[in-house]
Amino acid sequence: MNFPYYTPVYFPYLINYYNFTVFLNGKKQMAENLIIGGELKSEKYETLIPQIKALVLGESDQVANMANVAAALKQTFGFFWVGFYIVRNNELVLGPFQGPIACTRIKKGKGVCGMAWEKRNTILVPNVDEFPGHIACNSDSKSEVVVPLLLNEEVIAVLDIDSDKLNDFTTEDVYYLEQIVGFLS
Repeated sequence: MNFPYYTPVYFPYLINYYNFTVFLNGKKQMAENLIIGGELKSEKYETLIPQIKALVLGESDQVANMANVAAALKQTFGFFWVGFYIVRNNELVLGPFQGPIACTRIKKGKGVCGMAWEKRNTILVPNVDEFPGHIACNSDSKSEVVVPLLLNEEVIAVLDIDSDKLNDFTTEDVYYLEQIVGFLS
């Protein structure tokens, strides 16, 4: 059945993912439905990755893309805090995020985010209390993973994910999160 204002379009490379085109005031709008699949973390990532790719494909605004990525990760995994810090004037400045309020600015080399920026590498922290110089934006954070976003070999932002559980992140998370961040560069 065809409706005059809603036209479903199926993307065959996505599992059970539908994107509906909606026309409001004569303008085409997109409304995405996030599908969360699988019991295992790897299954959830495998279902999520093509959806994130579809969300950011063709959107040139980095802030919009970061916002959707943070929301998708938070919705899929229920992490305590998911967000981005953007490099501005030689410091990391809070960008789009999902979760409790956060630190607004972080210096290069300070905390997990600042170290990931300085070293240009992903940092996985099983227990934040054991990380020298950890910046406690929220005392409920127990483990953390930070993935730098590189453009032309320079870090332009970092994806920061905190969990309220110890040892919540593994190299499996790193593998998939680095793929997701790659869609933003």
